[in-house]
Amino acid sequence: MAKIAVEKPFDDVKQALEEKGHEVKMFESDEKVSGYDFGVIRALSDVNVDQYDFPIVSIEGNSVQDIVDDVEKRLAR
Repeated sequence: MAKIAVEKPFDDVKQALEEKGHEVKMFESDEKVSGYDFGVIRALSDVNVDQYDFPIVSIEGNSVQDIVDDVEKRLAR
C-alpha cells in the first residue's frame, strides 16, 4: 500500500490509515519530509503547499473517515 506522512498529533488519522494497510509516519509541522505517496496535514496554506513533494490533504474541517476516504480516493487515481 501507500507510504503516507501524517502531521502530529493526529494519531487517530494514523491509526485509521494503518488499518487500511498503509505505511504511516508521523512528522512535526516544521519537519521537512519527502518521499511519500501522500501527506495529511493540519491545514493548507499558500506557505506550506509548496513544502511537500507529494499530494496532500488537509485535516481542517474533516472527520477521520472523511480524510481516509479522500486519501484512498486520490490514491486510486
